[in-house]
Amino acid sequence: MSRAYRKPDTGLQRRPALNGGMTYGNRARTRTRRIRVRRIRVAGLLAVSATIAVSLGSLLVSSSSGTESPGDLLRSERRGESGKALPSTVWPAHGQAAFVETGRSHIQAGPNQHAAAIASVAKVMTAYVVLRDHPLLPGEDGPAITIGDADVADTDRRLRQQESVVAVAAGEQLTERQALEALLLPSANNIAAVLARWDAGSLDRFVGRMNSHARLLGMTLTRYTDPSGYDDATVSTAADQVRLVVEAMRLPVFARIVGTPSATLPVAGTVQNTNSLLGYHGFVGVKTGSTSAAGGCFAFRAIRWIAGERKAITGVVLGQPGHNRISAGLAAADAMVDRIAGPARDRGPSLPERPRPPARSAQVAG
Repeated sequence: MSRAYRKPDTGLQRRPALNGGMTYGNRARTRTRRIRVRRIRVAGLLAVSATIAVSLGSLLVSSSSGTESPGDLLRSERRGESGKALPSTVWPAHGQAAFVETGRSHIQAGPNQHAAAIASVAKVMTAYVVLRDHPLLPGEDGPAITIGDADVADTDRRLRQQESVVAVAAGEQLTERQALEALLLPSANNIAAVLARWDAGSLDRFVGRMNSHARLLGMTLTRYTDPSGYDDATVSTAADQVRLVVEAMRLPVFARIVGTPSATLPVAGTVQNTNSLLGYHGFVGVKTGSTSAAGGCFAFRAIRWIAGERKAITGVVLGQPGHNRISAGLAAADAMVDRIAGPARDRGPSLPERPRPPARSAQVAG
């Protein structure tokens, strides 16, 4: 039996037959391969069809069960209840932002939502926890909190670190309301510590309460490590903070304090609200924040006319860059509310505004 050879005229490979000495050319083998290819193609099409059917079935099951992936939830938040995607121009060019309008339950979140330092915006949670543990009715001042030697030493230490503080003296007594005013208006980090120890007995226990409330409010990307926000490890997202601000503004005393331009304290005297937008363009609160790590931050509420209806826009901007970071956060929020509300001619009756104070140039930490 001869070895295989190549036929010169056709180039077809020929082999000795295993049946009666016959040989078979590759044309016959080619026909066989074509049949096999057709079968493979048919099998492939059937497999693809089956995969598509399974995928469609999975989509139908997930749709009927009402479950959504994290990506779906984020897209839902960005679109809001109306289902219409917001134009990208609504959001600040830097950092992150989110907001919700009156009558809507879904928060509309901009791009770049990630856990980031929030500076003194953290004091919103501090005030919220204190008022939940020690409620005040409108007009009530609450119990007295005595400033001790340790509080004075802590204030001196924070002052050396260029933190935002108010002057205190040993033996000074602040009512609960006055302490909250010091916390929320001039953004006093030393009073955040005073309130935390008064409420929970220690800073660690109070921070634990802050995180417990965050979990209850569904703030899944939030972690508090201190009551003032000076620690850069205190992180959150704009969308998470909107959830908190909405709840805090339901407390009449909180809403009244953050809407106050100034307050008088026993030792510090008259202190000013760092929110210089208060009373302008419909802004009624809430809290500024600023550190080098957090940039300019601002949790806010503004009342505007939208499509002929008076609505509250509750929002948060984080991570705004600028030499004066507080001003950067305020400006970003102001511009964002303008874009949400639409052109001035569509806003309806103008809201009363108070005289604008001189611009602040001081840069405080916290």
